[in-house]
Amino acid sequence: MPSFSLPLLLSILLLPGLLFAAESQTFSSEKTRFKLQTIAGNLEHPWSLAFLPDGSMLVTERAGRLRIIQNGELFPQAVPGLPSAAVSGQGGLFDIVLHPDFEENRTLFLSYAHGSSEGMTTRVARASFENGQLKDVNIVFEALPRSGASRHFGGRMVFDTSGYLYISVGDRGDMDRAQDTTDDAGGVHRITVDGDPAPGNPGLHDPNINNTLFTWGNRNIQGMALHPITGDIWTHEHGPRGGDEINILEAGTNYGWPEITYGIDYSGLPISLKTEKEGMAQPLHYWDPSIAPSGMAFYTGSDFPEWQGSLFVGALKLQKLVRLDVTNGRITAEEDLLTSLGERIRDVRNGPDGSLWLLTDSPRGKVYQVVPVQ
Repeated sequence: MPSFSLPLLLSILLLPGLLFAAESQTFSSEKTRFKLQTIAGNLEHPWSLAFLPDGSMLVTERAGRLRIIQNGELFPQAVPGLPSAAVSGQGGLFDIVLHPDFEENRTLFLSYAHGSSEGMTTRVARASFENGQLKDVNIVFEALPRSGASRHFGGRMVFDTSGYLYISVGDRGDMDRAQDTTDDAGGVHRITVDGDPAPGNPGLHDPNINNTLFTWGNRNIQGMALHPITGDIWTHEHGPRGGDEINILEAGTNYGWPEITYGIDYSGLPISLKTEKEGMAQPLHYWDPSIAPSGMAFYTGSDFPEWQGSLFVGALKLQKLVRLDVTNGRITAEEDLLTSLGERIRDVRNGPDGSLWLLTDSPRGKVYQVVPVQ
């Protein structure tokens, strides 16, 4: 019989209980009670989730794999045909969004870090999902210039009501790039499904602004959501030590990084002495200290009528789910949920089944469905 150390033996004995600990808990909100149901586990740093018309789901793993969940089961094999992602530092496979007409054209979009001899960058590929595999993969966006840094890729995407795709690109760890409108880093880009600059972009008639840029002065956006009533695009972005922000995107707006910020450097030294400046937008909401936000969704489902219209944000550093009350475009209250779970929440999705869905960021990440307590 093999010998085990006492800590290892205890972990083996306790493992089944740990796996189902979340299911055994009832969590409380100010407005309702809920539980978590584990739909899939053992995912390597899952990053994004998309719901298919047939009820199955696609999940990206930052390690560079796309997985299928069908009838509550995770397929063991990865989806073939995926473009090669550079898995280094914060880099890898990021977001997945379906074309607005996916049911007819089977087209989807993937964001990922890409590496070459010139460095790394954020790319977006369009592909057709047919019979469990990707076909006709085409690159529709690539942020330039590349750099050697392996952080702050952004990579979050969302479609607006006109069918244009918004793509976030982080400052790549070089903060001054966010204020250079001839540089693709540190902003949000808006393109057509074919990769062309979207009509109305501020740089279409200004040679000093790259023609796909929609906003700039953004540090590292990893949450984007379409407001279900107004159609506005809401985002959140990572601050340094403090200064995580929520903003509503407006064309040609400078969101200030690093000229203005409510955060400080990781060294403890100031980045800027200013929190506001003429010509730069103020955040709708900010956190200090930083929660490291990731994933974002307005709840519009039927399972939790008490949460209708709430904005949900995942937190990596502080390991929680944040619920925000939104009234007339303003955030009026904030509530922390799942603080006892001990999980980094990477993505938050409003499911077509009326419930809320979460991804946890770890080497054995999970897909959770939030379900009401009967």
